[in-house]
Amino acid sequence: MTAEATPALVEGPAADPGDTGSAASRGPRARTTTAYLRYVAGKLTGAAVSLLAVLVTSFFLFRLIPGDPVKFMTGGRPVSAQQIAAYRREFGLDLPLWQQFTDYCGKALTGDLGTSYQFRAPVLDKITEALPNTLLLTGTAFVLYTALGIYLGTRSAWRHGKLGDRLNTGLALTLYSIPSFWLGLLLIIVLSVGVGPVPGLFPTGGMESGGKEGFAYVLDVAHHLVLPVVTLVAVEYGQTLLVTRSALLDEMGSDYLTTARAKGLRDDLVRRRHAVPNALLPTVTLVFVNLGRTVAGVILVETVFSWPGLGGLFYQALSVPDLPLVQGLFFVFAAAVIVMNTLADLLYPLLDPRVGR
Repeated sequence: MTAEATPALVEGPAADPGDTGSAASRGPRARTTTAYLRYVAGKLTGAAVSLLAVLVTSFFLFRLIPGDPVKFMTGGRPVSAQQIAAYRREFGLDLPLWQQFTDYCGKALTGDLGTSYQFRAPVLDKITEALPNTLLLTGTAFVLYTALGIYLGTRSAWRHGKLGDRLNTGLALTLYSIPSFWLGLLLIIVLSVGVGPVPGLFPTGGMESGGKEGFAYVLDVAHHLVLPVVTLVAVEYGQTLLVTRSALLDEMGSDYLTTARAKGLRDDLVRRRHAVPNALLPTVTLVFVNLGRTVAGVILVETVFSWPGLGGLFYQALSVPDLPLVQGLFFVFAAAVIVMNTLADLLYPLLDPRVGR
């Protein structure tokens, strides 16, 4: 064997330079993809565990509520022991608690949330019936208070310490600390009932006056929508403002902003193109959590304004107690927040590639 052949045996077959470059380029990308898939799998597993915990909690939590559903179903009328036993048997209340729990979990996993005691209808049907009303109210408020909070939060941070910043922050903290039901009642007294020279301009509650069709019906619903939406926006926008302001203040001293200004970019462009996008991660989490809460609605606001949504339905079911309806609504409320929070986590790596690696 010659000396020239020895290196060839030691080094092995010569590699194609093109293949080497391709493998090198695929390596980091493959590792990034694998890391992201592990990140997604971890988040989805956590969401599934959270949903299971909510399912268990929703069953046992509401059985601590005092009250007998059978007494509600009988309307307080004197009934025989046989009739009470028949009611309990009809709704499975005569079964041991562990069997009620296994039946509830088994049906819930197939989409059956049970039958409402007071409405004698499937819980899922009642939720589907009230959901559009809640989405109309809380969805409208969500769009308004999110846009208002982000806009005022960015402007307050950019003008940190000035009069406008102090006024915005002070007003946001004040309104955020006010109970929503108290503010709603105050608005009803002032703007619905009327105080002194101020006439009653808006309905005291409900979603419509009735007897109207077409465009007149749309205007009537919008008229009823004003006060509950104003209540939600006033109470909720402050949280978005404060989170956005805080995140943007953390970015203010970054070197890349100084570089952008040194290149001659206007202050407004520096804020919109560079500072705000990099400060949006905490706000994105808050926006998705609030988006999940739009499904839950705001129970107290819907109750104060007699709005026929999921929040009002939950309050009505809780007063019975209508256990299947309360459990179903609680599960839907929690599931909406968990799903939206998980979507925010999955969106993070697209906004900041450092996340999930």
